[in-house]
Amino acid sequence: MLRGLDIRDLLIIDRLELEFQPGLNVLTGETGAGKSILLDSLGFVLGWRGRADLVRAGAEQGEVTAIFDLPVAHPARAVLDDAGLPVEDELVLRRVNRADGRKTAWVNDRRASGDVLRALSDTLVELHGQQDDRGLLNPRVHRQLLDEFGGLSKQLDTTRIAWRDLSKAQRALDQARADLQAAQAEEEFLRHAVGELDALSPEPGEDAELDSRRRLMQAAERIGEDITKAYQALSDGEGAEARTGDALRWLEDVADQAGEALDPPISALGRALAELGDAVQGVEAALDALSFNPHELEVVEERLFAIRAMARKHQVAPDDLGDFADGLRARLVALDAGVGAIGGLEQDVSQAQVHYDAAATALSGARSVAAAELDKAMSGELAPLKMERAIFTTALSVAEAGPEGRDQVTFTVATNPGAPSGPLNKIASGGELSRFLLALKVCLTREADGLTMIFDEIDRGVGGATADAVGRRLSALSAGGQVLVVTHSPQVAALGDHHWQVQKSVSDGMTRSTVEPLSASARVDEVARMISGDTITEAGRAAAKELLGG
Repeated sequence: MLRGLDIRDLLIIDRLELEFQPGLNVLTGETGAGKSILLDSLGFVLGWRGRADLVRAGAEQGEVTAIFDLPVAHPARAVLDDAGLPVEDELVLRRVNRADGRKTAWVNDRRASGDVLRALSDTLVELHGQQDDRGLLNPRVHRQLLDEFGGLSKQLDTTRIAWRDLSKAQRALDQARADLQAAQAEEEFLRHAVGELDALSPEPGEDAELDSRRRLMQAAERIGEDITKAYQALSDGEGAEARTGDALRWLEDVADQAGEALDPPISALGRALAELGDAVQGVEAALDALSFNPHELEVVEERLFAIRAMARKHQVAPDDLGDFADGLRARLVALDAGVGAIGGLEQDVSQAQVHYDAAATALSGARSVAAAELDKAMSGELAPLKMERAIFTTALSVAEAGPEGRDQVTFTVATNPGAPSGPLNKIASGGELSRFLLALKVCLTREADGLTMIFDEIDRGVGGATADAVGRRLSALSAGGQVLVVTHSPQVAALGDHHWQVQKSVSDGMTRSTVEPLSASARVDEVARMISGDTITEAGRAAAKELLGG
């Protein structure tokens, strides 16, 4: 319930504090007094998209604060919780509009976005009027309204789940078919490439090993002669090893006669002889490594060039050819298994389609029942509104299948027996449209709790007994809740539980709008003004007292 509205420096309002009450709150005043400004202000703090030039002339910023009571089970609590905002029994919304156009909002003293405000708005307030193209006059929401009226949430959930499963199965089948088609398009390439790679059978590191062997064999002829000379210098009869051995023997033969003088050179020659032996063995090994069959170089080069050509062909590194071949083999396996997999996926789609068809058919049946109940309820509501000859019909037609079934729902009316039926906003006149909307709202909000409903001149174009009937339905709608009505009808105003008068005045060259709660006597004068015009007559007062006492 909207408990308070504080407006500062917006349009022609400098400061306004309103305390609304449960039940039927009526706002009256002359045309242009500023009743629409109240709705603009409330829409601003609720995040509705509206006019941009809201700040009062000369002010740095405009500000609106709205205070709502939140019962324990109010749906706004879930919105607050999801947004990480404090959840309390009192909800305080505050929004500031600066003169440069910047807007800032707070929810329970925490900064909040416009999206959060609008999400809260959906749970707090409903605005209805003859230009209500966002709500009851919008055919795109008629199905949702019928489902809410019929309490079809379980059937809807079942249908949505079935649609989700069907969509998932269909996507899997479509992907498998696309993959198979792509694989079939390259099947010849895959089999040829795998055959080539299998025949080559490259190993990781083989490229570097072959390249090293090739370089060594290419250099063998150039360096082999020098290595042979070195070997001969070290190992033949006149080589270093033989001459060093001779020198060691000669010194050892005379060592006893020389005392200790020859011990160091003998020891050094022994070590040198051992090192020379190692050198000879190393050179021999090098000669053995350089010894190769000339045909072997051709074999190594052919293998090396084949690996590198294959790598260039597939644009991978030589060491990655093995992994690349594994990937191609996996694609071939998928190709070979694709037909069988598609058969299984087609069966999944078929089963999911059966489940969806059953859920959608059950939902359509439930909607047909709910449509008949809504038509009956509307018939009962239209009679008190002096439209007992009008026919309201909830028309169901086949629509494209989707998560919410395959029904198109349209609210149609025929204002007189035998007259053609059609959409609400195309068939009904202004006054008739107001009453249709009111009757629909009464039927569709019987289970709505904690919602503040605002009707903006919904009684326009009606008068007399019809206006009285509209007022009584609004009063009934406000029972146990809260309804705000902007009205020019004295019959509707007289039925309000609380009456507010909107006035406009000019002071010091500035136009200001004020809103005052009316006392019992002031309320008589206001209703009398609505009856008789600018000049309040005694007859008007008498008629006002009769309306207020009725």
